[in-house]
Amino acid sequence: MDSVHQQLQETLQTLYRKAVDADARLDQLQQQQKGKFAAIFAEDSGFTTRAKRFSPYVEEIAQDWQALKTSPEDEAKAALVPLVKKIELALATLGQFTAVSQK
Repeated sequence: MDSVHQQLQETLQTLYRKAVDADARLDQLQQQQKGKFAAIFAEDSGFTTRAKRFSPYVEEIAQDWQALKTSPEDEAKAALVPLVKKIELALATLGQFTAVSQK
């Protein structure tokens, strides 16, 4: 499990940096009266967070990871799947947003 935790930590660091950049871009768009939406992810996305910025979602992922680290191994393995799905969704959405916002 140690290698899994190391990989999750590295991925979270990357996710955090991308979220900070994307949030700054979202702030710029909002100042231009663009980007009007209620939340980045839909209610059925697996996230409990509802926000107009990426950082709160990254915080939720980090909290899930911290809980996973202190869980018994069988519970940690079960919690790993939804955590990875959240990470994949966040990374994919950040990638799409970055690609679109640079045009």
